Amino acid sequence: MHLSATEIRKGSVVIHEGILCLITEYNHHTPGNLRAVIHAKLKNLKTGATFPQRFSSSDRLEIAHLDGREMEYLYPEGEHFVFMDTTSFEQVTMQKEDLGDAMNYMKLNDKVQVAFHDEKPITVTLPSSVVLTVTDTEPGAKGNSVTNVYKAAKVETGLSVKVPLFIENGQRIKVDTRTGEYLDRVN
Repeated sequence: MHLSATEIRKGSVVIHEGILCLITEYNHHTPGNLRAVIHAKLKNLKTGATFPQRFSSSDRLEIAHLDGREMEYLYPEGEHFVFMDTTSFEQVTMQKEDLGDAMNYMKLNDKVQVAFHDEKPITVTLPSSVVLTVTDTEPGAKGNSVTNVYKAAKVETGLSVKVPLFIENGQRIKVDTRTGEYLDRVN
């Protein structure tokens, strides 16, 4: 299947010049009266190398056929992470580089969608938000209920998040996986 360069997005997997690539950055730019230009950063999924690429709005890209499977994150193994298919119980190992910042949002036994191409795991798709427990933050003072003032907090996965002053250690918060921003407190 082919799509216009204007229809691709960050996270899309395309076949560019015969190479399987992941779009890691995407910027649609229309300078004045000129034609639109798409600036993208592609990651070669075979070698791991990233390179910038410029497309015109009329360029067409081949979208790679991916097979998505629900998998459970089991455990880290050095620089690798082990996932198990929830239906066949088959285990696969993914490298840290392949996962990007997804590990900042995953806890042991979390279920995620893993995209496969030719039976090889390519990328992990996270839900739009996850619930994580705050493990380290400054204590809030009594009366700090202002919501537009933030402080740093570390969550159970090691991610640092800016949270409102009233958030304390041990509380669960909802975090946007696309931006890494605090969304809400969860009871």
